[in-house]
Amino acid sequence: MPGKVLLGVCGGIAVYKVVSVASGLRRQGIDVQVVMTEAATRLVAPLTFQTLTGNRVYTDIFTTEQPGGVPHITLAQEADLVVIAPATANVIGKLAAGLGDDLLTTVVLATKAPVVLFPAMNVNMFQNPVVQSNLDRLRSFGFEIVAPASGELACGQVGQGRLPEPEHVTSWIVDRLARRQDLAPLRFLITAGPTREHIDPVRFLSNPSSGRMGYALAAAAHHRGGNVTLVSGPTELPPPAGVKLINVTSARQMRDAVMEHLPESDVVIKAAAVADYRPAQVEAQKIKKSEHGETITLEMVRNPDILAEIGAQKGQRLLVGFAAETRNLMENAAAKLQAKHLDMIVANDVREAGSGFAVATNRVRILTNDGHCQELPLGPKEQVADWILDAVRKVWQSRND
Repeated sequence: MPGKVLLGVCGGIAVYKVVSVASGLRRQGIDVQVVMTEAATRLVAPLTFQTLTGNRVYTDIFTTEQPGGVPHITLAQEADLVVIAPATANVIGKLAAGLGDDLLTTVVLATKAPVVLFPAMNVNMFQNPVVQSNLDRLRSFGFEIVAPASGELACGQVGQGRLPEPEHVTSWIVDRLARRQDLAPLRFLITAGPTREHIDPVRFLSNPSSGRMGYALAAAAHHRGGNVTLVSGPTELPPPAGVKLINVTSARQMRDAVMEHLPESDVVIKAAAVADYRPAQVEAQKIKKSEHGETITLEMVRNPDILAEIGAQKGQRLLVGFAAETRNLMENAAAKLQAKHLDMIVANDVREAGSGFAVATNRVRILTNDGHCQELPLGPKEQVADWILDAVRKVWQSRND
């Protein structure tokens, strides 16, 4: 597995943890090339990273000491993976704007390797809408963002913004290198987000799903070499880079899009929160309060059961469903697994803190049709997506060995 990691180090107080990350990666046999911003050199001497990695540390875009090439091009071309840790608000903003005013940002502009950011900063800075918008913009370009941990920060405040502990960062990078293309050439069909069922031109029935879990799955599958088609209900999320996106609104539209693309898929992951019912009649004009009394009655009809329809004709495809429950989680998930002819189901209790709708984290259990159950810890949905795909890969390999 050993590869070459370009480690971009920015001027955040968490830089002291990255010293241990560099050392840990080298112990794994990974060739680590460090590029530091000027601010980072004010906190840790480049000699420290040079000693731990055995490689020269680069800090200056105008250096003339590298033989055989222009530094920002050569470094960009040689990297198997670019990791920026800690990623400060300043560098995140520059990358989102496409700026290249130092060695690190020009390397990122020039590389074709995957780029991973580990943001670390004060909680208020991290939650600032501008920073969050910049991170969303980078995700839309294909950057991978590893959410910071929560806890006590260097400034004394408590909240999200900590760089994860060095051993966790090191393990994440090692795993990322190992699975660079482990899902190629599988074809994924993934659904995400809510659906909307209109009552009249200005009102609809829906649910609080943000689509983040499905979008995280689509992005992760693409990063791991999969060919991904994403069928999405209405969301505020930017389209994942490299993914074919099909936008729909209603459950019936989602059903039609899924069935159209089903023949060209190997793995189907139904992460969307699809409305089970729709109004029997959609009014052509806005319903006025003056035309009704204190109550209004809506007649509802069942929507197509997309998951059951796929399960009845899945053939050799691997079919994954989701179960968002409020009671009897495992019993309901197991029943759905069997009734819908699924190979795997991802279950979560939406009442649990951090694992419901419209949050950035999730805590899930993965059940497979051989009776195995894997309980995963609470984590960012991007991390949970990779754990789910690890399970998908394991089942696919066991079926095709």
